[in-house]
Amino acid sequence: MQMSAAADAVERDRDILELLSAGRRAEAFDLLLGRYEAKIFRLCCSLLRNTAQAEDAAQESLVRVWQGLQGFDGRAALSTWMYTIARNRCFTALERRRDEDSLSDEAVAQAAERATAVPAAEADDHLVLLRELVDALPERYRRTLSLFYYEDRSINEVAAMLGAPEGTVKTTLFRGRALLLQRLTQLGLADAALWLGDGI
Repeated sequence: MQMSAAADAVERDRDILELLSAGRRAEAFDLLLGRYEAKIFRLCCSLLRNTAQAEDAAQESLVRVWQGLQGFDGRAALSTWMYTIARNRCFTALERRRDEDSLSDEAVAQAAERATAVPAAEADDHLVLLRELVDALPERYRRTLSLFYYEDRSINEVAAMLGAPEGTVKTTLFRGRALLLQRLTQLGLADAALWLGDGI
């Protein structure tokens, strides 16, 4: 299946690769922008959870793509190569702000307290609470769950965007859902399984 996915990715970008082979880098980059600019931005948003920082990271990534395009050797699919550049830019940004972010259990409890402070919890309130709990998960679970559920990406796409094997993505999704269920249960939310089914 992975071989098929890689072949599909190469076939999808054959037009760009042909332009590169012909030395028409500017045209190849224009085509690439139309196809991937929004996807790279959404990946950055998913990883950084900050629109301004995501815009900066996406722009920096595209500059690096432009600079490296001439030397692209085709050992990986073009999309995988670009997602790797974007992911690395985001990880650099995350390193810079690591001390500012708290992923502690206390932060999860505070998020749940804020979201459940309304007298009558309706479906929208449940979704808000669930999103806050997802956002408070450790980074590897949060970004995988966000891409798969909130960005509606396939396992294959999540794997390409995060540079991880598909089996690792499946395992991370399983463990992330289990951790969410555990935290909802710790907060005394008896209908946690229903929430997981409806909201995520």
